Amino acid sequence: MSMKRIVLPLLLLSSVASFAQSSLLKKASSVLSKATGSTSTGTGLSTDEIVAGLKDALSVGATNSSSKLSAVDGFFANAAIKVLMPPEAKKVETALRTAGMGKLVDNAILSMNRAAEDASKSAAPIFVNAIKNMSISDALGILKGADTAATGYLRGKTTAALTAAFRPVIDTALQKTAATSYWKTVFDAYNKLPTTFTKINPDLAGYVTEKSLGGMFYQVAEEEKKIRKDPAARVTDILKKVFGS
Repeated sequence: MSMKRIVLPLLLLSSVASFAQSSLLKKASSVLSKATGSTSTGTGLSTDEIVAGLKDALSVGATNSSSKLSAVDGFFANAAIKVLMPPEAKKVETALRTAGMGKLVDNAILSMNRAAEDASKSAAPIFVNAIKNMSISDALGILKGADTAATGYLRGKTTAALTAAFRPVIDTALQKTAATSYWKTVFDAYNKLPTTFTKINPDLAGYVTEKSLGGMFYQVAEEEKKIRKDPAARVTDILKKVFGS
């Protein structure tokens, strides 16, 4: 067999291999560019930067949310998250107000919100600790997701753990603000009314815990939307780099 007949096929195979490799690299580069939001000039972000940026965003959002909600009237003065009587207790509230005991109901509602505000002081470190476990695939999905994709991820991954950790804080806060005694007084008064045939005794701590976490996630979502849309809300270099791409 001549050397020419051997070399030509080898050259052909080499060319095909090079073309295939080049094609795969281009495809991989394209996928990564889309995933990271890089521009046509090749200024894409590394996955490490994306993960760091998203963790930073969630940490900033969680810290800001905790700070806002733990302030006096953080819950009570915010109509979107104010803790009110649970639906099943609405008839209790109506009956007591009709009976001239509106102040008693108002005190119970104020105390529930004060408990939520007090508990919110410990929320930030719980959120930040949970953020540490975010994976690269989670980060890429969040970056390409909706305005509250990061908050949705956080809610899905941490609700159970946060509830378990938050409940004791709420219990203590309710005792501290006298909410439990107000709540007991409210329902004792309602249960003694001659028109009351069904006694109501809902789990106050469980209810306030659920509403408090809901309010916290709502606030984190608001902070996330700001970071995604408002350059002024990107307070660190990595946030500016990731969300400014």
